[in-house]
Amino acid sequence: MDHVERVVVLALEGIYPFELGIPSRIFGAADGRYEVLTCSVDGRPVRTNADFSVTVEHGPEVLGTADTVVIPPITPSYVTSLLSDEIAAALAHIRPGARIVSICTGAFVLAAAGLLDGRPATTHWQLAEHFRAMFPKVDLDPDVLFVDDGSVLTSAGAASGVDVCLHLIRKDHGSELANRVARRCVVPPWRDGGQAQYIEQPVPEPSAAGTAATRHWALEHLGEPLTLADLAGHARMSLRTFARRFNEEVGMSPGRWLIQQRVARARHLLESSDLSVDQIAGEVGFATGASLRQHLNAAIGVSPQAYRRTFQTVH
Repeated sequence: MDHVERVVVLALEGIYPFELGIPSRIFGAADGRYEVLTCSVDGRPVRTNADFSVTVEHGPEVLGTADTVVIPPITPSYVTSLLSDEIAAALAHIRPGARIVSICTGAFVLAAAGLLDGRPATTHWQLAEHFRAMFPKVDLDPDVLFVDDGSVLTSAGAASGVDVCLHLIRKDHGSELANRVARRCVVPPWRDGGQAQYIEQPVPEPSAAGTAATRHWALEHLGEPLTLADLAGHARMSLRTFARRFNEEVGMSPGRWLIQQRVARARHLLESSDLSVDQIAGEVGFATGASLRQHLNAAIGVSPQAYRRTFQTVH
């Protein structure tokens, strides 16, 4: 067994119980690769935003032993632009080099600590304007499910905490383990699009066709040079109508979505096959190996060869 990553979850007053349990549930299903501990700022029980409190086993000193720290969300009425002395003292235990992850309003805590200044970040879309007003130095993107900025990751509301935890498992140990964890927890291993698909908007007419069937068809034909016209033709819509409806349902353009799917398929093949880079490029619909290298580097910052060396050795 390789190094066991220690994940420490900081439970703050007004914590949301569902999100508090996400790290333990997701990382705990990863074949013993992670150890998850929960602490509070003083080691005492913490009031949740429900009708009960939670008792934790650890005080803030355990944060100093963490490889990854997770800050779950607190009810918005507890959000402030300045940290309390207790929270600041707890965060001071985090050692340099540790990853820090927030879920939903946990981003407010990181921003108040100055950890997001000049960084890209996200939080729940409903709180985006409030966040911008409080923390103008943060490059907020309320349209995405999570943002990975290296040592600091932020995610949107509720279930996006599952997304970011699965992303970390995928990043640490490859898509095979992440997919296995997702199956065990009965959640999708990867959700398409961003928060836009969850923002309240007018309901389409019942007779209006959706794009789900076309997305499924596209995934079965990724190796082909699919165009927007191909997708719209399959959906039996005009180009303009298809592009608009696709963006409404998925939260991104068809072209961007196709690239994401091709990169995801390429990553799987790099991990699980001995195909050459050029062969994989052909399998997933990139015209050349150079195109695959460009898109993979843009997505995760590494070359196909480096990615393969890292994840084909993971067991």
